[in-house]
Amino acid sequence: MKIDPTFLLAAILAAASPGTALAANGIEILIGHVEAQATGGAMVDIHLLNTGPVTTQADVADMVEARLERPSALGTGRTVTLRRAPATPATFSIAPGMFATARYRLDAFQDGALLSIPSWSGQAVTLFAAPGPIRATASALDPQVVAAPAETSIPVTPSPSDRTVGNAFLENLSAYQPIYAVYGPGTNSEARIQLSFKYQLFGSEAREDRPALGDGFYFAYTQRMFWDLGADSSPFRNIDFQPELFYTTQPKALSDTATLAGQIGLRHESNGRDGDLSRSLNTIYVGPMAAFSLGNETRLTVAPRAWIYAGDLSDNADIRRYRGNSGLTVEIGQDDGLRLSASSRINFSSGKGSIAADLSYPLRGILGGGPDFYLFGQSFVGYGENLLDYNRRTTRLRIGVALVR
Repeated sequence: MKIDPTFLLAAILAAASPGTALAANGIEILIGHVEAQATGGAMVDIHLLNTGPVTTQADVADMVEARLERPSALGTGRTVTLRRAPATPATFSIAPGMFATARYRLDAFQDGALLSIPSWSGQAVTLFAAPGPIRATASALDPQVVAAPAETSIPVTPSPSDRTVGNAFLENLSAYQPIYAVYGPGTNSEARIQLSFKYQLFGSEAREDRPALGDGFYFAYTQRMFWDLGADSSPFRNIDFQPELFYTTQPKALSDTATLAGQIGLRHESNGRDGDLSRSLNTIYVGPMAAFSLGNETRLTVAPRAWIYAGDLSDNADIRRYRGNSGLTVEIGQDDGLRLSASSRINFSSGKGSIAADLSYPLRGILGGGPDFYLFGQSFVGYGENLLDYNRRTTRLRIGVALVR
């Protein structure tokens, strides 16, 4: 996906006229780097250059809104948001002749879409965000946006491979838990594969109004497959199916380096088997989530969780003894670097539980380019790596690749 940095600059300048205010204080805004992400969207570095004679305080917006429309369906577009990265402070102190860098993430980017900035002091900027020649229109009073000649135009009819047309589902779909395939020989489940996604039920990104209470409702689905490659015919030893409904609160900034949110949900887990091999349970869970920026683009996330069991547990009546009612997930790492994630479950009365850890690193950082995959290492120690073995203690070590970490 090729992303033109011009439209991102226009979007940053659009939030409550912060670009105009900064320019008046001698701050010039420059695009430093734009990088497409494997999960969709992009990360963009914005350089704030102090061209004035004195040290200046520069404030940057938390979120910047813009409009994304299809050329074939003008007037029916949706609002998109650029969000300030957690490691980027809200205020910079910039000495004369020096600069600071702010990072923003664009979550919902579509090639071939039409982007406009209606909130820029009544002035509008319209850009074709597809690869190829860029056509921009700007007010004559706006000296910061230069219109490029439109040598060609984007076809009115979308590509036949574009499944976003008429499908709100794709706009509201996003990653949930990691997606990976890992392998470790010498066990009865040598390979482990996980698929996971979440769907925003009310789809605030597809609406023009401000965020509402219903924006936090999601449906999610995760599937874990344990593959016994060493056995005859290489059967799947177990497959865990995990649909859930949950609500996530809007994040609240406690400071420039700390953000707090919470999640409550209902999760069903089963392995689709019958007879003595059948396993299933339902849990209702709640947990806070806190993220901390540690500097150097490093982020720490801490998410404790508590749950209760609901409904019939006859397939695994003593599962509480091995899983307990509480857990903790901790993650530390960089957006484009090494990341470590660890999660645990424990029953304090029985002393039984488990701990799992994932370590990942972008493959392009090792290969000097290539696909947007991650080198992914995974370990597990304790009870219940899968539902079938909920009361068996196992130790696993696997390595592979991940699409989402």
